[in-house]
Amino acid sequence: MTPLKREPPNKRFTCITYPEAGAMGLTGDWRIFRPVVDKEKCTGCQICWMYCPDAAITMGEDNTPIFDLEYCKGCMICETNCPVKAISRVRETEAEAAVEK
Repeated sequence: MTPLKREPPNKRFTCITYPEAGAMGLTGDWRIFRPVVDKEKCTGCQICWMYCPDAAITMGEDNTPIFDLEYCKGCMICETNCPVKAISRVRETEAEAAVEK
């Protein structure tokens, strides 16, 4: 049996596995709060990426976090560990209303 080979997103290598749809589907549906990053405050320290238990954060070209909302469960550990408080939480229902406008 040949093992499956997958390319990691954005060529980032970690000691944890990358998120995949499980038996319950995409886990982002569980979220109550959505993380939002203030790119002006973000220093690109990657602490949010390191602490994310769902591996739902990748770093963009400008070294700011990009949240994979299909897998982010909204635990907000990224917000708690951000040293410059560049990540804030928005209630999911309010975020959806803002997108509809």
